[in-house]
Amino acid sequence: MLVQFAKWGNSIALRIPSHALRELGASEGMTADLTVEAGKLVVKPLQPQPRYSLDALLDGITEENIYEEYFSDAPRGAEIA
Repeated sequence: MLVQFAKWGNSIALRIPSHALRELGASEGMTADLTVEAGKLVVKPLQPQPRYSLDALLDGITEENIYEEYFSDAPRGAEIA
């Protein structure tokens, strides 16, 4: 597939056809790693990191995966009354 370099503001851009994006599993707004390897431009889409909320994390606590408190040092102040 042939694509053309085009001016976009102060940069140069390549338009990636939608069928190529689908094949890569990429979409608008995703981040990609861009490298040059042996004279070839290599673009690797990066999967977004999952976003967690405190409520979702707390919902994952069960009797089976909760541990007792463990202190490896003696109290240094009034933190334990």
